[in-house]
Parts: sequence; C-alpha cells; structure tokens
Amino acid sequence: MIQTEFEKLLQSYANSNHRQKFELIHKAFNFANQAHRGVRRLDGDPYIMHPLAVAMIVCEEIGLGSTSICSALLHDVVEDADYTVDDIRNVFGDKIALIVEGLTKISGGIFAEASAQAENMRKLLLTMSSDIRVILIKIADRLHNMRTLGAMLPAKQYKIAGETMFLYAPMAHRLGLFAIKTELEDLSFKYEHPDEYKQITLKLQSTATNREKIYEHFAQPLREKLNEMLFKYDMKARVKSVYSIWNKMKTKDIQFEDIYDIFAVRIVFESVPGMDEKKQCWDIYSAITDLYKLRPDRIRDWISNPKANGYQALHVTVMGPDGQWIEVQIRSSRMDEIDEKGFAAHWKYKEHNVEEETELDKWIKTIQALLEEPSPNAMDFLDNIKLNLYANEIFVFTPKGDIKTLPQNATALDFAYELHSNIGNHCIGAKVNHKLVPLSQRLSSGDQVEILTSRAQLPSSDWLNFVTTGKARTKIEVTLRKQRRELIKIGETKLFDWLKKSGIEPTQQVLDRISKAYEFPKKDDLYYAIAEELVELPENPRKVLKEKSDNIFVRYVKQAFGSISKQDELPNASAKSSVDLSTIDRKKTHILEERAFDKNYTIAECCRPIPGDEVFGFIKDNGQLDIHKRACKIGLKLKANFGDRIVSCEWARNNMFSFLSTIEVQGIDRLGILNEITKTISTDFNVNIHKLSIESKAGMFFGLLEVSVHDVNDINQLCRQIQKIKGVKNVNRVDD
Repeated sequence: MIQTEFEKLLQSYANSNHRQKFELIHKAFNFANQAHRGVRRLDGDPYIMHPLAVAMIVCEEIGLGSTSICSALLHDVVEDADYTVDDIRNVFGDKIALIVEGLTKISGGIFAEASAQAENMRKLLLTMSSDIRVILIKIADRLHNMRTLGAMLPAKQYKIAGETMFLYAPMAHRLGLFAIKTELEDLSFKYEHPDEYKQITLKLQSTATNREKIYEHFAQPLREKLNEMLFKYDMKARVKSVYSIWNKMKTKDIQFEDIYDIFAVRIVFESVPGMDEKKQCWDIYSAITDLYKLRPDRIRDWISNPKANGYQALHVTVMGPDGQWIEVQIRSSRMDEIDEKGFAAHWKYKEHNVEEETELDKWIKTIQALLEEPSPNAMDFLDNIKLNLYANEIFVFTPKGDIKTLPQNATALDFAYELHSNIGNHCIGAKVNHKLVPLSQRLSSGDQVEILTSRAQLPSSDWLNFVTTGKARTKIEVTLRKQRRELIKIGETKLFDWLKKSGIEPTQQVLDRISKAYEFPKKDDLYYAIAEELVELPENPRKVLKEKSDNIFVRYVKQAFGSISKQDELPNASAKSSVDLSTIDRKKTHILEERAFDKNYTIAECCRPIPGDEVFGFIKDNGQLDIHKRACKIGLKLKANFGDRIVSCEWARNNMFSFLSTIEVQGIDRLGILNEITKTISTDFNVNIHKLSIESKAGMFFGLLEVSVHDVNDINQLCRQIQKIKGVKNVNRVDD
C-alpha cells in the first residue's frame, strides 16, 4: 500500500513541469518511512501514509516542486521521531530544514496561559516571511487531516473543524486555493453540523436532474454562438458548496428553495496568442448578453481589478430561458489555473513578467510588515493577521487618482494607515468625495479620499474600535504601547513620591500589597492607572495598605484603561462550578443533565443555546463547563485557540429548567396585532415573556421578544403558531 502511494506521487511529479529531482524525493521518502516505521494513525493506516498524502496534495492540487514535496514527506519527523532540525539540515540542506522547522508544532499544556494553537500559527507565519511554502504545506497537511477526521473523537473533531474554519479556510482563500478552501469549509461544516449537511446534500441530489435541464436549455444556444466565434473553450455548471448554501440560508434568512444561484456556469477559454485576454472575456460577455437579458447590478469585473488573492474573472448574471437568474463566470485557462492552484500557479505565470507587482504580492508584504512588529500576545497577533485574510475588497482613489485596495467596511483611518503609518498616527479627519467626514467613516468603492493631519494628533485606544485592517491595528497598538510605557514611568514616579512623603520605603513587598489592594495583577497596570488618574490615591498610604478597594469600582477602572478586554473575555468569575471535572471522560460525549435544582454546566451568554441546539462544552479558567452553540462565533474562536478545553456534549431530556431565547417578529402593522402575539405566547403556550421591544414604521412592525422555553421544540412550535397570526410575515429565533 505504501509503495503504491509513493509511485502515484512520483507519477504526479513526473507529469509536472518542475525540474525532475527524483533522487531527492526518494531520499526524503526513505528517511520519513524509516522514522515513522511501526507507527499507525487512529484509522489504522501506517503513519507514513499521512506524509505521502500531504506530499500528493502539495504536488497535484497546489502544484509545488521537489523542495515542497520533500518538506511535506518530512514535516512530522522532528515532532514525532528522534530527529532534530539539525539532522534534517545535515541530510537535506538549509532550505528544507527551514520549512520543516516552521511546520514543527510547539508543545503546550492544556491550560497554558497563551493558546498553543495561536503560538503554532504565529510560528508558521514568522517562517512564512522567509518562505511562503511553509503555509502552503501546512494547508495541505490540514486538508488531509480534515479528510480523515472521522477517526477522531467528537471533541477533537470540533476543535480541529473550528480551527480550520477560523484560520485555515480563510488562509487558503487568500492564497488563491479556491478548491481547497471550499473543501475545508465543507468538511468543517460536515463535522460541526452533520444533520444540516445531510439535509442540504440530499436536497442537492434530489434537484440535480432539474438543474441539469435548466443548464442545458441555457448552454445550447450559447455553445452555438461561441462555436461560430471560433472560441476554444470548456463550459460547465459549478454547483455551490454545501457550506456556501447553508451560510446563505442563515445570513439571508431564506430556505434552500429560495436560493437562485445554486449553480453558476463557468466558461474557460484558451487564449489566442497575441490577443488581449481581457478583450476575449468581453467578447464572450457580448455573446452572452446578445442571447440573454442582463442584470446590470451583478456585473463583477475582476479582470481590470483582480482580487487580493490573484483571482481574475468576469462575472455576469443573466435571465435564462427558464426564467431563472444564472451567473456566468468567464476566464482564460491561465486565470482558471491561478484560481484552482493559487499561489504556485501565480508565480508560474509571473515568471514571464517579474517586475509586475500583483495584489497577492502586496498582501504578502502586508503580512511581513505585521510580523516585524507583532503584538506580544499570540491571540491578539492572530486576530490582527486574520483581519487580512478576507478578500472582499473595495477600490479607493487618492486625490491624485492612484488606486488603493482595502477590505470591505474599511474606514478613513484604515486608508490613512494604508498611505503611511505617520499619516495614520497624525490623522484628524478626512474628505471623502470633497466632503468632510470623521475618521470612523466607512468607505465605498470609487470614493476619492483626502486625509487631513495635525502634528498634535496622536492615536487613542478608541481608534481600535473602528479600524478593520491588520496593518492599521498593528501600527496603532505599537504607538499605544509606546505611550503606555511612558505613562507607566510617570505613574511609577508619582507612586514613589506619594510613599516617600509619608516616610514609606517603596519596597517590593509594599508595592505588591498596594497592587493587591487595588486588584491589579501587575504593577505596570497600577502605574498606568495612577498616571491616567483612574485611581485616586488617598493622603495616607497606610490606609491603602490596610484596606481593600471596592471591587466593582476597581473592575470599572481596569476596563476603562483596557487591562480587561470587554470582548472575547474568558470569564474567571468566583462562582463555584457545579460540575466535577474529574467525572468528564474526554473520550466520550458529556451529557448535560439536571440534578434537582442544579445543572452540571453553565450557558454561554454570547449565543445562549437551549436544549436541542447542536452544542459543545468549553472548560473555563475557573473550571466551569460553559456551553456554546457549535455555530457560535465566539465558540469558533475558542475551538481555534483553546482546543484542549473543548468537550463533546449532548443534552439530556430537560423538563425542569427554562432557558432564555429571543424571537424576532416582522409583519404588516394593524390594530391589536401585538395583543394577539402576546396572548399566543402567554396564554396559549403558557410561556413567560421576559422582555419585549416593538416598533412600527411605514406600515410595518418589527419586534424582539425574549421568552423562557425548555428546548428547541418549544421555540419552533411557538414560532409556527405566531406565524399563523394575520399580518405576521416572518418569525425567527435570533441566534445570538
């Protein structure tokens, strides 16, 4: 079996256009095979099958050469066998050793202060700054792990799927690996939401015949037209991925049957030598619009302005002969290969024009700039990197007409930092299309932006609330850290002078007691608070040394200057855990049950799951088991950064406890409709309403109702009953 897979790898490599270095690949395979001899994976296969599969993905699906193939074969040798990076360097040279070192994980305890996964990704990205192949091989490694995830325990599946959705899928997308990105999303979704995955898959299968008919009715006249124009092309229908369909259903709040773009038509043509590819794309566009009616608001010209991941194509949506809107993607074979294989194909075609800097080159430079001044905290650093992983862009003009690419929802302040860090640091406002706007103004494609500056202006912590690019956030944080260091020094001097006036020596013991009295974990936090006048020092220091400050006030003060994060905080409340963690078997699914008037879990406030929801457990710092929905955004971050704290959970039958859930109601306003809704909830269903908010506007009403229910069945029945009320158009449970 091993030999068969290795021969497939060699055959794939032989079919590529890379220099044929078979001897090096044989050497790497033999080295790895020996290192992993006798070891098996959870699915029972010899361990060497994993490095072989990763190398195959690297060669076949990404299109990399011998150095990457060898690094893929060796990527687990240092971590899992008795070899060091120096051993790899001595046998295979510096280049392969550097890549393998970047791929070797950092070990970390379950309750390490920083996230081990975040540190691993940080190390990968640091290595990426010198060799991008590190992250490409890591994505291939993750793809094979996702393909074989079925052998893992449920808690491990949630951890790996969450990590994949949070970081690896966006990373693959940004590097132009569209096919891999789509598969990673689908596999993550399959393990996180198996029931929904199965339902959508079955619906796709049952509607396949009808889709094929619609496609053929659309394609036949177009084929005749393109043949007359002597185009060499391939045309096929591409069905939307299961995850994309589910995501659209959730974000648009629609059913499967209401999605009009389940499939798109893709036309890939062979470009004629000496003829402009852009012109050929527009010629095909003309042929399509001669036959079918155009939807003008759905034209996407990614040829003139490629996406930041190198993607190029012309998208057009037209009304097909069966009365359905159909999106057509037009691209050359060169554009198609860059879309499928991403970075490797990008460089293959770039060799002919080395001077040209693409959006992908600019993105890599942005990442490298972030790596030069990383945030000290690994998770903050990871958040900054993640801000740069999304490829929904806008195109903004400088006063001189130069184009700058920014992420969607970027603000005037983001634009200022895109121009230069000094311009950003001293920015006081902007003119957008010649109108004065604040720094927080969101920009749109086509805006012309002029930045206004002042030497007296300096960044403030508020700026972090409305910047969207990692570059801007990193530059602001660097400046704020510098300002903080200066204020810490001022606060320290003030504290020392205050103590000395009363004849108290500022010894380590005294400083520790003052910090403890004000509940600051670090003395630097105390010094900063004193400098900012967030802490009022009494005349007599001995009073502080004897008494403890008001906890609520101190917490407010800490939040005011940012030592406690208001978002994504991992709670460490003093409440006692009602679950004995020693009773949790990590290899089994933990049952969430009631015990008299107690529960063996707590409900996460960010998503507020109720019995019947697909959930997972997260062990907090204080030992409590917090329950999140599997689709929770905060939960996704926890899975990606604290995977060893994830517990697979299922609900027991619930009869005793009620859970808060919010219902959103929309409809046509009329006299008495609110009374009918509340009567249905309170009288017909005997459900308690905790909170009610409703407003009427232009003949429509919009309401939010917070109710107590036992489980998902309760909420679903309630929604169905409210939907029957005359005038009610939509009733939905609000996810979070």
